[in-house]
Amino acid sequence: MGPEPPAIRVPVGEGSDRWASRTAQRRVLLVVHNVTSAGRLLDLTPLFHDDFRVQVLVTSTGSSAFQDGIHELLRGLELPELPWRQAVSTPVDLAVSASFGGELDLIQGNLTVLSHGVGYTKRLGKPGAGSREPGAGSREPGAGSREPGAGSREPGAGTPTFGLSPEWLLSGGKPFADGLVLSHPEQLERLGRVCPEAVPAAVLAGDPCYDRMLAARPYRERFRRALGVRRGQRLVVLNSTWNPEGLFGSGGRDVLPGLLPRLAAELPADDYRLAAVLHPNVWYGHGPGQIRAWLDRARRHGLVLVDPVHAWRQALLAADLVLGDFGAVSYYAAALGTPVLLAADGAGLLDPEAPLARFVRHAPRLDPYGPLLPQVERGIADHRPDPAHAGSVTSEPGRAAELLRRHFYALMDLPEPPGPASLEPLPLPPYAPGRTTAPLHVRTRAEGTDVVVERSAGHPPGAAGDAHLAVHEETRHPGDLDVADVITRDGPADDPRLGGPGAWADEVLRLHPHCSTAVYVTGPHDCFVRSRAHGTFRLAAEPGADADPAAYASALHAWLAYGGRVPADGTVLRMHTAGGVRPFRVTPAA
Repeated sequence: MGPEPPAIRVPVGEGSDRWASRTAQRRVLLVVHNVTSAGRLLDLTPLFHDDFRVQVLVTSTGSSAFQDGIHELLRGLELPELPWRQAVSTPVDLAVSASFGGELDLIQGNLTVLSHGVGYTKRLGKPGAGSREPGAGSREPGAGSREPGAGSREPGAGTPTFGLSPEWLLSGGKPFADGLVLSHPEQLERLGRVCPEAVPAAVLAGDPCYDRMLAARPYRERFRRALGVRRGQRLVVLNSTWNPEGLFGSGGRDVLPGLLPRLAAELPADDYRLAAVLHPNVWYGHGPGQIRAWLDRARRHGLVLVDPVHAWRQALLAADLVLGDFGAVSYYAAALGTPVLLAADGAGLLDPEAPLARFVRHAPRLDPYGPLLPQVERGIADHRPDPAHAGSVTSEPGRAAELLRRHFYALMDLPEPPGPASLEPLPLPPYAPGRTTAPLHVRTRAEGTDVVVERSAGHPPGAAGDAHLAVHEETRHPGDLDVADVITRDGPADDPRLGGPGAWADEVLRLHPHCSTAVYVTGPHDCFVRSRAHGTFRLAAEPGADADPAAYASALHAWLAYGGRVPADGTVLRMHTAGGVRPFRVTPAA
């Protein structure tokens, strides 16, 4: 954990701290426990936009073991950041937290707590089992931590649920929060059974995270293109919560290390794309560099690592299938109508009465040891969306902004600003397609101008046709280039380091005598090809076609080997994959 920011002066009220340009009538304090909870608070900041009466401040409790990433995220907000000790001694009109971590009862002002997941679903865990953090139970400012899943009893019948039990909601036998935001009446019913003292503080105000996803549904294709998903391809999103029993954890069957290479080997490279959404506690707990190192081979096979704060919702909207676990993201996917296959169910870790637990009990399972392609295909083809999932996420779809702003301004005793309340639209993520630099085994069959192409990291069982090996020049193992039939590279055509596509191709064919075709991909739909035996060509997708140009090059490589000849005015070949027919034009190049 880094040093706390220096104390700052916070102007509020008529005539106070005249060094400030303006004074504000109300102070709002956003209380951050970790990056996960901060992500949920980011949903709420637009509710205070354009209101000159309100000064928004931020603080971090310092109570989570997962401190990495917090201050970078807060600096990105460019709001005054109070050290925790100053925050709990500064009167505020409203404090908002998306976690119970830290000593929230020390805050001097009206406090509202909302969930940073899909309601309240996790049972409390066993102390010392990795869920309760050091300092829990201390009443000193800045000490203590209640991570979701933490607690004092073994999971089992009667074990309390994080966020819906006296352990979390009461201080001195009374609720310490002035508002407990719930997204659905079923949470209120559970709360009434286990902690009736907290019911008066409950506020049914929907789910702002889910509302933002609902509003962004029309932009699904944009999100898919941002992830490099082409027309006719399917996007499989792997998702893991942070618990050791999750898909990324090693406390369960630990299937992920073996699952990732098999997915790359068994799913055709031109018909499927892979992305991974990891819980922020996984991402920052181990460190982004360590995550990238652990997933290096998968990333070389095209796996996209999705930003766990700013882009996971867009990836979920873009997905054709989610391979997940018992975390909130899997349930959000089901609520959006996306097929979900569970690879880890977290048996005993969920409140059995929570909708998420009911979903987990009945959701289709992935057999990580069986053939994967048939399971993925069946998971998509057999899926029928269940409206009950969407209905259980929120009882007020599309109304969270309205209801939350009304609640916040009532606690501040301040009239709401004019105009409707609204949340920020989900931004379009940066264009960040995965890059496949691992060798690809290519099976081809040619008949006339039609060429069937199947590329994968492994040898597909039962695949027929002629075979060749296509290797990217940035392969991890340079020896792969010595046995490659096709060598590829991608980049701008005018890269001065390479001397242009022609010079690069000449060098590749000279350095690697076994290689017969050099391919320089110059754009998302075109490439330059030099064949050792057949000459030089330019390839470009026909209007409406969309595929990796390196796949077109493999189709041309096979077609020429079958005796094809390119006329002086060019020709159109039709590449067939499981995702459809993708025609492309071949033109001789000087």
